[in-house]
Parts: sequence; structure tokens; C-alpha cells
Amino acid sequence: MGHGCSKNLGISGWCGGDKRKISEKVVLRVNSKVREHNNIHNTGKEEEGEEKKVIGRKMESVLKPLRDGESVLDLSPRSTVSGGVEDVYGEDRATEDQLVTPWTISVASGWSLLRDPQYNKGLAFSEKERDAHYLRGLLPPTVLTQLLQEKKLMHNIRQYKVPLQKYVAMMELQERNERLFYKLLVDNVEELLPVVYTPTVGEACQKYGSIFRRPQGLYISLKEKGKVLEVLKNWPERTIQVIVVTDGERILGLGDLGCQGMGIPVGKLALYTALGGVRPSACLPVTIDVGTNNETLLKDEFYIGLRQKRATGQEYYDLLDEFMTAVKQNYGEKVLVQFEDFANHNAFELLAKYGTTHLVFNDDIQGTASVVLAGVVAALKLIGGTLPEHKFLFLGAGEAGTGIAELIALEMSKQTKAPIEESRKKIWLVDSKGLIVSSRKNSLQHFKKPWAHEHEPVNSLLEAVKVIKPTVLIGSSGVGKTFTKEVVEAMTSNNDKPLILALSNPTSQSECTAEEAYQWSEGRAIFASGSPFDPVEYKGKVYASGQANNAYIFPGFGLGLVISGAIRVHDDMLLAASEALAKQVSEENYRNGLIYPPFSNIRKISANIAANVAAKAYELGLATRLPRPQDLVKYAESCMYTPVYRNYR
Repeated sequence: MGHGCSKNLGISGWCGGDKRKISEKVVLRVNSKVREHNNIHNTGKEEEGEEKKVIGRKMESVLKPLRDGESVLDLSPRSTVSGGVEDVYGEDRATEDQLVTPWTISVASGWSLLRDPQYNKGLAFSEKERDAHYLRGLLPPTVLTQLLQEKKLMHNIRQYKVPLQKYVAMMELQERNERLFYKLLVDNVEELLPVVYTPTVGEACQKYGSIFRRPQGLYISLKEKGKVLEVLKNWPERTIQVIVVTDGERILGLGDLGCQGMGIPVGKLALYTALGGVRPSACLPVTIDVGTNNETLLKDEFYIGLRQKRATGQEYYDLLDEFMTAVKQNYGEKVLVQFEDFANHNAFELLAKYGTTHLVFNDDIQGTASVVLAGVVAALKLIGGTLPEHKFLFLGAGEAGTGIAELIALEMSKQTKAPIEESRKKIWLVDSKGLIVSSRKNSLQHFKKPWAHEHEPVNSLLEAVKVIKPTVLIGSSGVGKTFTKEVVEAMTSNNDKPLILALSNPTSQSECTAEEAYQWSEGRAIFASGSPFDPVEYKGKVYASGQANNAYIFPGFGLGLVISGAIRVHDDMLLAASEALAKQVSEENYRNGLIYPPFSNIRKISANIAANVAAKAYELGLATRLPRPQDLVKYAESCMYTPVYRNYR
């Protein structure tokens, strides 16, 4: 495929080849030029910039102790390796109406073309294309349009009554005809999102060994220790922009699924393309297999992973470190690594460790936080007041709960200009042992300690609701049915319009259902959930609930990083994403009680999020794609992959 210096959008961006190494000095020099470039456009805003910088530093405070005081903006020189890739054939630069050649190793023709999902069009090949690519006789004589193919497939998928059957049908389509798969997903996103993502993907992971047909990503196990870079080179695509990686230890609310957690990176990256417009060939799903502690899987004859107890400690971190180093070496400085469904004890450690040396993002900690903050900000129009005037109570103090709490506190601090320690006092968390209070501080994990406030011990959620009197109740416990009738009634007695967010996935783990929330609150609750619920009728009125789904945030967030050539993720970018999402809620949505916009507009939403995130990257001096485009929303839209069939010469 060849190597060289990349100049186009779709590239991770550094020069490739072992002989052409780049040092962190280049990054620092680029970063310096970015800052200089941005300063030209920020004349007269020095004071405002300094103020934002101070707030930005505060916003990293929760992870800074784990980073020995290091900031994302410092651009740590700790991890410096060479790397980079190039789109040799210029597909990224081609517009939709330009002819392209279906290159693989050579020009794909005949039987091989029909079996290449990237270029296969099924019965949509024109007469001219059938002659040019030796397809005569290999297809029936009819020529079908992509729209007719889509209509037929949606009809077939709707015949299945079992969600897992729909999931398998969609995965088979992805392996057969990539563009048709994404066309279906883009055009029918509200219907198919629960199929390719939560809640169905959870069941798919549980049964992944049984439904496994062909690998859809890279499996890096302890057997590959010392050879991870070689394994990455086995992947056929070189121009990788986004990697979603899991170790399978905490899949949704289902626990340790080991190697079978691969369904999550595959599903997430399908959404990166469908909802965020990142090219499918630029996406790489990865599962790190260090074993599993799930006895059922270890005894399952169809289990596809290592049959051993989960590795921990130095052995675990050595493999992860080799992986992170190899990723940067193979794909360059600007490849986004999204950590997905890691257990709490590893998730915070990895985010803190690599946040200053790599472009990393943890969807469970940061993505969830961003989408929930957006919902809360949007809900203020319905429940009244400003964000700092509200009091929050969380059930669940893991990576999702503490991540959401921290981002809400950061936004409060931004609005009030008060220290983040003051903002945190308006947020209370309940874990399995009751309310987190200062008397428990010595026994708490490090990520819970900032939330240990002065208060008498409280043992139950119901008691906490009664004594704390929160205006907002957020569930991230992973335990179903924990927002009981008594809890919802207590919230309603304290508030005219209680905001209740039951975020745990899948549906079986939701803290309460939409129907329960509306009935127990007598129709007064503003409700949103992690998994989708059907509209509810109560006393003649229909209530439509929103879905606080990370799919609102991470595809647009990732696109924003790609189009700006960002080299680090800063907390201010998460706030920018939340702000952009909240602004997409229309007056009509509010009238229906919704605090999230419909998914039918998701590509427009993603473009706006990407633009806001990119703008913040330029402002912070973390963007490397210069000069900065004038209209970032239009630029984001122009960069988005569209799954319409291409015409072949």
C-alpha cells in the first residue's frame, strides 16, 4: 500500500515507515504553532482565555492526583513513538459523484468483488459495471436500486420476532454488503439502534460464542504478549482513525463476559460510522483477552476466549501498555482510542495514565457524563432554575456515576466560578453500603472520596431521598428495580416536577420503567432512561420518555476529534459536546416532555457536536489540522461518510 506523509482528512496523520520517526518535539512544535495561530484570532480575549484556562485546569482535578499533577495541556513527553498512515488511493478526497476503482490487492472483479463487503452492491451493479468487472452470469439479470434493496431487507428483518435474530441478520448484512448495512442503519436509526446496540447487543455478547461466524475485529490475548505490534499489522486497513477497545470485564450491566465482549466494540464502531460519519475502513474494534472469571463461560464448550482466570496486576498492565504503545507506533499520534466496558478499578487508572500521552476517551466515564449533563441542562427548561440551584442524588458510585457527577460539578463551577470542591457539595452518591459520607472516607476507593460529604450515615436510597431532598435522581447502579414506588413517591412529594434518570442498561437492569415513573409520580416526573421505552398512557395523556443514550455523544465527539486533528482529550471538550446536544432539543420536544432530541436527526446532531468539540480543540491548542475551517458545522458535514452506492469505472 506504500507509506508517505498524509495531507488529507481521513488519516491519523504522521509519516509512516520505521526510518521516518517523529519525536514528541514535533507534536510540541505543532501545538505551539496551533496556539500561535489561535492567538491571532483571539485578539482582545486574553483575559477571557486565561480565565478559561484556569477553569480548564480545575476541570482535570479529579484525575490530576492520579497523574502526579500532570495536565492534558502539558503534552507529556513520557510516551514518544513514531507512526503514521496514508490513504494511498485518495478515497477520502473523492466526492460522491466521482468514479472510484474498487481496489483491494488488485482491482476487484467477478467472484471476489461479490464477496468483498466494502465494494459489493448485490443486484445494484449496472449493466456496464457487470461487463467491466466480469459479473455476467454471476448475478440474476435484474438490476435493483439501493432503495429497493433497503425496502426488501427491512421487510425481511421485521419478520423476525426475536431481537437476537434481527441482530444476527444485521451482522450478516454488514459482512456481505457494508454500504447497504449503513444505509439501513442511517435511514431507520430509531428502529435499528436497539438491535445493533443496547439492549440487544448485551444478549449478543452473552451468546457471542454461539453466533460467532467470522472475526469482525482484532483479538489480542495474553498469547500475543511481545507481538502486539505484529498483530496490529495483520489488520488489513492501515488508515485507522478510531479504535474501540474492551477487556470484557464489565459489559453493560451483565458483568464479566471475557472475550465475548467483542460485540460492544463492533456495535460502537457501527454507530461511529452510521451516526458520526467516520469511514468504516477507519474503524478498528479490539478485544483484549486476559481471561475471564465467569465460571459459566469457562465451562461453555462454545466459548471463544482464553480458558483461564482473569490476569491482574503487572501482567495485565504490561499487556495494555504494549497495546497502547503499538497503537501509537502503527497509527500515529491522532488515532482515538476509546476504552469501553472496563471494570472501575482499571477504567480510571487507564484514563489517568494515558490521558496525557495519547488521544483517549472512556465512554462509560466521559461519554455517559456528557450525555447526562446535556439532558439535565435541557431539562432545566421544564423543571426551572439554574444548574447550581439543584441538588443531585445518585444511586451508583462506579465509573458512570462518579463520571457524571464530576462533569455536572465542572459545569456548575464554570457557571458560578466557584471552586469545584464547592460544587461537589450539591451532589450526593449512594453505593451498596449507603450514602457516601466523610466517616467512610478511609474505606472508599479513590474515585469515591471527593463525594464523601459531612453527614450522618444513611443506609438506604429511600432514606437518602427523604433527608437529602434532591431535585434530580440519577440511577447508574446496574441493578434493576431499585427506584421503588416509595422512592419515586418521595421524590414527587419534594418536587413539583422531579427529574428521574434511570440510566442502567440493558432494559432488565433499568432502575425503573417509564410506566412506573409516570404512574408513581402521577404524571409529574420528567423521565429519561438508558434503554428505550415505549410511550406510556396515564389518565388519558401520552408520555414519551427520552433515552439518555451515549450514541448521542460519542460518534459526534469522535468526529470532532478527527476533523480537528486533535491529539488529546480535555474535559472542556466534553462540556462543549453537552452544550451542543442540549441546544438540539426543540420546543416541540419540550412540549412532549422530552429532554433529548429524536434520533431521526442524529447526523445533524453529530455534526453540531463535532463542530463544538473541534472549536474547543482549536481554542485549547490541541488541534493540528490547520488552518481552522471557517464554518466547522459545514466542514463536519462535508467530512461525513455517506453509505450511498458508488459507481465503478
